[in-house]
Amino acid sequence: MIYMEVVTVYEGYSNGTAATVSSVLVTNLKTGFRLEEKVEDLTASLGMKYDQIAYKNANPEWDHEIILGSSSVHRQKVLAEMGYDFTIMTADIDEKSIRRNTPEEMVMAIAEAKAEAIIAKLPIDYCKQDAEPPLLITGDQVVVYEGKVREKPSSKEEARQFIKGYSSGTAGTVSSVLVTNLKTGLRKGDWEKAEIHFHAIPDQVVDDLIQEKMVLNVAGALISEHPLLLPYVKQLVGTTESMMGLPKALTERLILEAH
Repeated sequence: MIYMEVVTVYEGYSNGTAATVSSVLVTNLKTGFRLEEKVEDLTASLGMKYDQIAYKNANPEWDHEIILGSSSVHRQKVLAEMGYDFTIMTADIDEKSIRRNTPEEMVMAIAEAKAEAIIAKLPIDYCKQDAEPPLLITGDQVVVYEGKVREKPSSKEEARQFIKGYSSGTAGTVSSVLVTNLKTGLRKGDWEKAEIHFHAIPDQVVDDLIQEKMVLNVAGALISEHPLLLPYVKQLVGTTESMMGLPKALTERLILEAH
């Protein structure tokens, strides 16, 4: 079921600006999951402006066990916001040993490798016969800057180089999500892109980000939602949770397809 409401406002024709304010509510009638988005599109601006998206899991009867195969606090935050209870396991693989021809192929291959590594850690009788099938969620993210893939920085110096490069520039992310049904073996995966444009980032902000060390643990040393960096975000093309490595709408779709 999809409900959409659009309101268009004009203030004069000769030198005026046309604007549309749209709201979209999508409800999954099987799980009760709801996705609501409001988009304000100003024709005089450089692009769309998105407000926060509200997600509600309206079905308290959801009883599939979920394992999130990630140590990322950002992915954990996103999945919790979606209303799911989950446990955490890590794959502990050498991600840099997995190379592919494109960023999209690489993040999917790493998500597959993470799933295989975590499944190997589970006991043989992990899936109970009379229970709903447990689901495993794995994923990966890379930053693409000037056509080159950036993974987690190997040092503070590389992180500094990464962040300074974003100043007055543009960075993109490619995030993969893979959902594995641990009872049937069925897997559903896909990827999503986002793009972020920056104003000039002061050197002091770069230094403060490096000092916190959190940027050393994320792809491209990029945390666009970080309070220190957020004031210098010029435009986000995509969603915040996609930049965080776990696109909500994509993840929900794959959960439904895999279970």
